[in-house]
Amino acid sequence: MKIHIKNGHLIDPKNNIDAKKDVFIVAGKITGIDQCPDGFVANQTIDATGLIVAPGFVDLSARLREPGSAHHANLKSELRAAAAGGITSLACPPDTNPILDEPGLVEMLKHRAKLLNLAHVYPLGALTRKLEGKLLTEMCALTEAGCVGFSQADVSMTDTQVLWRAFEYAATFGYTIFLRAEDYYLAKEGVAHDGEIASRLGLKGIPAAAEGLAIASILRIAHATNTRVHLCRLSTAEGVDLVRQAKQQGVQVTADVSAQHCHLTDHDIGYFNAHANLKPPLRSMRDKNALCLGLKDGTIDAICSDHTPVDDDAKLLPFAEAEAGATGLELLLPLALKWAVDNQASLFDAVAKITSQPAKILAITGGHLSLHADADIAIFNPTLEWTVTASQFKSQGKNTPFLGLAMLGRTQTTLLHGQITYQHS
Repeated sequence: MKIHIKNGHLIDPKNNIDAKKDVFIVAGKITGIDQCPDGFVANQTIDATGLIVAPGFVDLSARLREPGSAHHANLKSELRAAAAGGITSLACPPDTNPILDEPGLVEMLKHRAKLLNLAHVYPLGALTRKLEGKLLTEMCALTEAGCVGFSQADVSMTDTQVLWRAFEYAATFGYTIFLRAEDYYLAKEGVAHDGEIASRLGLKGIPAAAEGLAIASILRIAHATNTRVHLCRLSTAEGVDLVRQAKQQGVQVTADVSAQHCHLTDHDIGYFNAHANLKPPLRSMRDKNALCLGLKDGTIDAICSDHTPVDDDAKLLPFAEAEAGATGLELLLPLALKWAVDNQASLFDAVAKITSQPAKILAITGGHLSLHADADIAIFNPTLEWTVTASQFKSQGKNTPFLGLAMLGRTQTTLLHGQITYQHS
């Protein structure tokens, strides 16, 4: 199949391209940018007039709910949602059921995703067996099975000796450890930011210090062992400051923030809105502003969807009992664009935060539109206005605090290996 994408505005942060250029695709590979290859005759032409042509988006955190949680969602529905959101590569945490701590489970997940051919799936293997924080997994075997890093998902590590050994092991083989920093005891049973709103609503709070203490410990170990660490879903101003200082000191650390935390605060809990029950919890306005600034100055490297589909019954429970999480694959693009508009950042910067930057963190080949690269492409309209409704989601999860709100920016066409996997009607 030969495809010609014409009249589009190409944004490719890795190659520093921000200009109107045509793209030519042959047999799933990019064979020409702005210059038609010799003898090229298109089987299909995509007119991208008025649209942005970008690398397929790369998501650092998307729960696909398989294996083990099909009542929330399934692999097919969530990868269809990824395609609808322009996402062609995504990393999934290991907190499935069973836990991704065995090579066979990783191979099965990779195989099923490949058969669906809707997005590249990059599993994060469990750092410790069953995520219990006691015994290290066989990281070499998990890497051979397809894992791109190792994580505890949302489970805090309480034994720092085990964490130290894990970092030493990872450093030996050049693995990246992905951790969401939260002190177990300070966060225990908490469901909201420890502040005025939680006090007023009678909700048990999680202090910002729970993140700060955990980050300080992780960074100290990373520095001592010379290990590459990625901090997942920062939520506090203190966390941003600690990462900024660590980068200045030469620590091998990167960080991301969820798209929800770029726009919402604990005030958005409102009157016990369970859709705003997230992990980490929505923080104060000061924290949100620090996160947005950290993204702009490069302290925070990427924006992720933190996609966590939850069924309706789990969200109809009282706030403190409702399952945490929000659907996000189809909202990653518009929320990244909104961050750029709200913080006087460029469209180029917004695209970088969801393409080349997360691809670099995962050390994968996606996130760019270089010659001879796979034609994983997202074509989107940055000015199209639409309203978020549950019925529009391809994801089986309809849970998001943005329901009923207007968004700017929507994916029009997604290509994976040069094949169209989504086209907005």
